[in-house]
Amino acid sequence: MSAATTRSRTPDRLCAEAVDLARAAAEEAAAPGVVGEHTGLVSEGDRVVTHFFECKELGYRGWRWAVTVARASRAKIVTLDEAVLLPGPDALLAPEWVPWSERLRPGDMGPGDLLPTDAEDLRLEPGFSGEDEPAPDSAISADMAELVEAEDAEVTAAPPRNLPAAPSRGSIAALAEELGMRRARVLSRYGLHVAADRWEEAFGAKTPMAQAAPAPCVSCGFLVPIGGSLGQAFGLCANEFSPADGRVVSLAYGCGGHSEAAVMPKPPQPAPPVVDETRVDPFPLRPSRDSGSVPVSDDETAELGHS
Repeated sequence: MSAATTRSRTPDRLCAEAVDLARAAAEEAAAPGVVGEHTGLVSEGDRVVTHFFECKELGYRGWRWAVTVARASRAKIVTLDEAVLLPGPDALLAPEWVPWSERLRPGDMGPGDLLPTDAEDLRLEPGFSGEDEPAPDSAISADMAELVEAEDAEVTAAPPRNLPAAPSRGSIAALAEELGMRRARVLSRYGLHVAADRWEEAFGAKTPMAQAAPAPCVSCGFLVPIGGSLGQAFGLCANEFSPADGRVVSLAYGCGGHSEAAVMPKPPQPAPPVVDETRVDPFPLRPSRDSGSVPVSDDETAELGHS
């Protein structure tokens, strides 16, 4: 029979009545004034009872002081077992611990910070390391390189196999290093997909900015193409007034800074003035009589027109 089945569910009477002893122990372990009312007790076994007291400590909402008392068999003196601060059913607890690799978010790194990558990172796969050498009968094998070197130098008559090792120059590893391809690991297909999903979510066709844009980035003059397979769906924004300046954007993304969004029209040019020199327009030199002055006669007007 297990020990759990032998424990009595009915609290021991003497241990249950030792509330003052339990409170004194809690107040001794806690800071002054933070032990509250007695909130209950629970039987831990034969002649073992835990008393609970409210905790008034700031920042420990829902916690309680747990003081365990016990007495020996056939003894009438209750003794103190332990006093600890434990969370209650509705206690305010710290969030579950998460490893730093899972807590890290974009933008958290600062100057001098180092971010090691896991050896089994799914975003990466082995690149060209030089271990995959060509077959011995290949046109670019080490033996053939030695033979070519010997024929070009013409400084020894020894067979190629006795020559020193072929120089690294001209080998696949050296060529890959010269082209910038000799990396320990490169992006895997999974790494490409997660990067594309991340960029599509930040600067993709479903963003509010793209929904209100007059045209997509694929037709914008500020779009800088990128190489590789990602260039089929993404590019680099080079518009300093765009919210995506310097960012990788989807070809379906768009903003109000599109190069063809609002082409300024040329200012209207008024028609040149036309002077009609074939007729004479008479203008009165004096106001009419209604205004208190004497008008010019028709003869005077005609004379002025022919002058």
